[in-house]
Amino acid sequence: MKTFVEFEFFGPVGAVGESESDIYMRFMRSHKCYDIVPTSSKLVVFDTTLQVKKAFFALVANGVRAAPLWESKKQSFVGMLTITDFINILHRYYKSPMVGSEQFLSILEPVQEVQIYELEEHKIETWRELYLQETFKPLVNISPDASLFDAVYSLIKNKIHRLPVIDPVSGNALYILTHKRILKFLQLFVSEMPKPAFMKQNLDELGIGTYHNIAFIHPDTPIIKALNIFVDRRISALPVVDESGKVVDIYSKFDVINLAAEKTYNNLDITVTQALQHRSQYFEGVVKCSKLETLETIVDRIVKAEVHRLVVVNEADSIVGIISLSDILQALVLTPADPHNPHAALFPRNRVCNSPNEPQREEEMEPPPTTGIAGAKQKENDTE
Repeated sequence: MKTFVEFEFFGPVGAVGESESDIYMRFMRSHKCYDIVPTSSKLVVFDTTLQVKKAFFALVANGVRAAPLWESKKQSFVGMLTITDFINILHRYYKSPMVGSEQFLSILEPVQEVQIYELEEHKIETWRELYLQETFKPLVNISPDASLFDAVYSLIKNKIHRLPVIDPVSGNALYILTHKRILKFLQLFVSEMPKPAFMKQNLDELGIGTYHNIAFIHPDTPIIKALNIFVDRRISALPVVDESGKVVDIYSKFDVINLAAEKTYNNLDITVTQALQHRSQYFEGVVKCSKLETLETIVDRIVKAEVHRLVVVNEADSIVGIISLSDILQALVLTPADPHNPHAALFPRNRVCNSPNEPQREEEMEPPPTTGIAGAKQKENDTE
């Protein structure tokens, strides 16, 4: 059975500003990625010669959201297949002009001209070569002996939501780390640690989250339009707002995989409401919060609800903003690591560390992963 290393508090226990503001960062530095890997878990791996359609059906059948890609020729992992890839395929080919056969047969042909059957024979490696072309980037991964701080830093800096843990000796993939898994692990030990003062501050005071130019859709919005917004805005969830401006639902990238499960991706003109009737999991409603609630309350709620973001609303239940797991981990772990502001509470969400030893720089934190097919730069905010 796996045992966890006891967390040590380094430095004198004194003023909150000195010893407690970076307590979560030190916790992450004192634990390895291996500590978070469960004793038993499911890891699905796809060979790049597998047909794309079969791969997505396999994701659905196994209840996973992503899978490492193995290339036999290189005898190594070369990327990740995620729901973002499925969305990109639908966005790229649904009812689009037919691409000349001299280049390739498209994965998803125009529905009214050619039924979507090419997906049956189209391989992952073909999609990678044709769609990604010269945008290949090395697969972002991490060693089981690396610290959880390194994992958080890699997830946020690379704007990815799944980080494969790969044994550097055997080359085997052991697990896929996510923001959700890391935050849940931290939450298990929070009660045993001194509580930083910023945990008692509210979102409005801390400036955590996104509150400008929030993308949303309506119940009668066509699915294809929602997919276009996912790709163009590089976000992973869209609050569904009714005519009065009230948030009534949410459509996330994960919901899109139901199109594969129901084999209904040949009709993306149906409304969001119609599509959400096919949710494979029980939906308890949109998890919301207020800007006046404390960070402690927010962390507790998002961990217990096992969601990737909270919709920030006002008293009328109208959308005000979005706070994601990335925002929270950035605030708890990376911001206190800034050597130029060792006693700072938190910075606005649009600041991110260049490296553990460099000052923060302005950068949009919403965009997504670099570990989609072939490790190319993907466009996903939430992630998981």
